[in-house]
Amino acid sequence: MDTRAAEAEEHRPENWPLGRLLGAASRTVERAWAEALEQRGLTHAGLIVLHLLELGFDSQSDLARMAQVEPQTMSRTVDRLVREGLVTRTPDPVDRRRHVLAITDEGRIAFAGVRGLEDEVFPDVADPAALRAALLQIVSARS
Repeated sequence: MDTRAAEAEEHRPENWPLGRLLGAASRTVERAWAEALEQRGLTHAGLIVLHLLELGFDSQSDLARMAQVEPQTMSRTVDRLVREGLVTRTPDPVDRRRHVLAITDEGRIAFAGVRGLEDEVFPDVADPAALRAALLQIVSARS
């Protein structure tokens, strides 16, 4: 095998270190996911907010904590969703410093429109349960 062929073989994904492979896979899936959400008028951050609202969280500070983002980041995301009519923000009748967030009917429709999107966007793998377990193990080890 000449030097060029050996170099080409070394740079094939099958021979990449695990960190490079995981990073490349993450970017590939993230791009496809972002494009699919954008086609449906959502962002990844917006999807997280809609999901948390569906779960019953209703304060911006709770959303930021659950999404593990800074309050300012959450504020920008919520502002955009309010402008788009997917979320409402109303003063809390009990605590004037707090606002209550709620998903609108349009927000529910948008959220419903992405159910099953993972199956369309993510590539098929031989053992999806094993992949999920491995990813959860990786994420949990860093939390």
